Amino acid sequence: MPSWRLSSSLPLALALVFTLAGPVRAADAKLRAVATFSILGDLVAQVGGDRVAVTTLVQPNADAHGYTPVPSDARTLADARLVVVNGLGLEGWIDRLIKASGTKAPVVVAATGVKAIEAEVDDHGHGHAHGHHADPHAWQNVANAKVYVSNIRDALARIDPDHAATYAENAKAYLATLDALDGEVRTAISAIPKARRRVITTHDAFGYFTAAYGMAFIAPQGVSTDSEASPRDVGRIIRQIRQETIPAVFLENIADPRLMQQIARESGAAIGGKVFSDALSGPDGPAPTYVAMMRNNLAAFTAALQAR
Repeated sequence: MPSWRLSSSLPLALALVFTLAGPVRAADAKLRAVATFSILGDLVAQVGGDRVAVTTLVQPNADAHGYTPVPSDARTLADARLVVVNGLGLEGWIDRLIKASGTKAPVVVAATGVKAIEAEVDDHGHGHAHGHHADPHAWQNVANAKVYVSNIRDALARIDPDHAATYAENAKAYLATLDALDGEVRTAISAIPKARRRVITTHDAFGYFTAAYGMAFIAPQGVSTDSEASPRDVGRIIRQIRQETIPAVFLENIADPRLMQQIARESGAAIGGKVFSDALSGPDGPAPTYVAMMRNNLAAFTAALQAR
């Protein structure tokens, strides 16, 4: 008799355990957020902390401009509770992907509130004629990255109000880190002689850095990497390097290095190393986070441009 009572009551006891455990697991589950590219993904992770699981569509060392979504991206968006995009025309493919995914997640544009820089573009996407296009690379000014963080914080708080205080605390700490970073950049650039604050990069990704910190960047491609630099563009830049004695050419992690190697070889400019414009490095690389990326670029510029 006692054994019968024990066995018959066991399923009820298990059911009670599972019923009680279910809400606990649901409460502890991380919020799923999707960011379009690696730099944005890091900013979401900094604000979300342990409460948020972040998935990035465009992986480290990859170019978001001309990204081609894969079927798994639609499934990733469908499972998300928040989608974070840059905006300013960076992700020309994202609207179609969101529609195809059927996701019900709110979409936050991280660059909302940023004062956009307009870049001149020609009919082929190069940055020197025929109309204007918003420069999407706003994160290259640390002050704009702070705007991104505030927008991400507010979006997380709206969809997960129970943890709004956590997101606010994370954002406050990270914004203090970004304030310190901005000071580092300004101090380092001010130590470079003004006549040497000119470099060549693959595409025009540093307009906001120029406006904020006073360095000049020249690029054979415009604000997008979607089109090839023409021989005329390359020849023009080689002549400009020679005429203005521009010290260094920098390779970008998202670009084929051969074009910049050609420009360096034919102009006599030194190759100043690799910089990270539109994507982070992998976790084992020199720029696995936004802060590390900015510091890596700053160190590369400083090493190449300081008067010798």
